[in-house]
Amino acid sequence: MLLATVVAIITSAVVANATQTITTPNAVNITYNLAADANSAAITPVTNKPVLVIGCCTTTGNDNQGVGQVSLLHIPSFVIEWTGLESASTSSGPATTTSGYTAVGGNHIVYIDFHHTVDIQVASADTIRIHNGNAATRAGNVTLIW
Repeated sequence: MLLATVVAIITSAVVANATQTITTPNAVNITYNLAADANSAAITPVTNKPVLVIGCCTTTGNDNQGVGQVSLLHIPSFVIEWTGLESASTSSGPATTTSGYTAVGGNHIVYIDFHHTVDIQVASADTIRIHNGNAATRAGNVTLIW
């Protein structure tokens, strides 16, 4: 009987410490429609938390569509760091990896179209932007989840 009581107490203690908190993620969706060689407004990712950044180009015709994603870390006033997958393309074939870290604006993070002309770039140590390097207008959306 004493052994059964000890087992019951230990089991209760373990169950009490095994609780899990589930939170609803935060997300923001940014749509873009950018003229040739244009940039979106700066986007400020949440700081000191992992952020999933998923972008796509939805412009139809000529294999323009594509999708790319990165996990990104924004360390305020210091650096943006990322790792993820580029969109598949005619030049690189299947999706390739991308990774890096920088605070310098204009640095490539991830391609989000098939021709690798639309990408997400670092805009500053605290912001990112969508860049259309294509000769024609491109549209799509970028979602940040944290």
